[in-house]
Amino acid sequence: MTPEDREGYLRDLRLSLEAGYKILQAGGSSLDATEAAVRVMEDSPLFNAGKGAVFSRDGKNVLEASIMDGRTRKAGAATQLMTVKNPISLARKIMDSSPHVFVAGADAESFASSEGLEIVDPGYFWTERRWKQHKSSPNSITVSESTQHDEFHEKGDNLPKGTVGACALDRHGNLAAATSTGGKTNKWSGRIGDSPIIGAGTFAENRVVAVSATGDGEYFIRWNVAYDIASKIKYGGQSLGKASKETIDHLKTVGGEGGIIAIDSTGKIALEANTPGMFRGYVGRDGVVKVAIFMDEPCV
Repeated sequence: MTPEDREGYLRDLRLSLEAGYKILQAGGSSLDATEAAVRVMEDSPLFNAGKGAVFSRDGKNVLEASIMDGRTRKAGAATQLMTVKNPISLARKIMDSSPHVFVAGADAESFASSEGLEIVDPGYFWTERRWKQHKSSPNSITVSESTQHDEFHEKGDNLPKGTVGACALDRHGNLAAATSTGGKTNKWSGRIGDSPIIGAGTFAENRVVAVSATGDGEYFIRWNVAYDIASKIKYGGQSLGKASKETIDHLKTVGGEGGIIAIDSTGKIALEANTPGMFRGYVGRDGVVKVAIFMDEPCV
């Protein structure tokens, strides 16, 4: 990773955190904060969501996202998107303005248009770096993100492979979590990952925790990772740190790689991964933005 690449990633992580924190500082809701933070990363070509999404095996950018309100346990999710500029805002609209939780494909995109969300030509999501990644990667869904990482690391490619997300606690004690992704490089176009699945990639419940996950989605679905952490806190009395580490460490033993970001009802945070790196950051009560990339370095 060149110094220029590194600074670009850290810059956009900071911009994401600043966008969310600005809303919280003004007394806004955790829902608004998480949506704003994720939108910044969706608009960046650097991350695997929105503008920077990876390609499916047939050369399409297929997007998905979800959001959850810890106060009401309401949630919204969308998948199979190819024209919605900001999938996280569609997930929010589905939560707030539709009778459903999870909507896919043409109906989801039609609803986005009717709600005034920005619709773009699919070519908007094309980026040269992701296209090269698509053309260089084996044309199979069975290639895990960890394997892809190893292959591209040898070629000097440190592009993020996973999901973007945000969690927040507002001054009213309300928790929220939001997650958005382009999925796996060369996935089947009809494949759905954990990011839009409540309990797997996203979960929030007041007085418990808000969680957003990234990694090998098939494993995060099968082990219900976001809710697994919440249940250990809610029913097992575990701390956020212990619950997060235990879940992510166990995932590694069964073959799943990835990590989570989380915040509990007291403001404690967890940034846990079983991989060498996870693009991450946080803003605490002091308002200081701290970010990091590799797991052996602290957020600064």
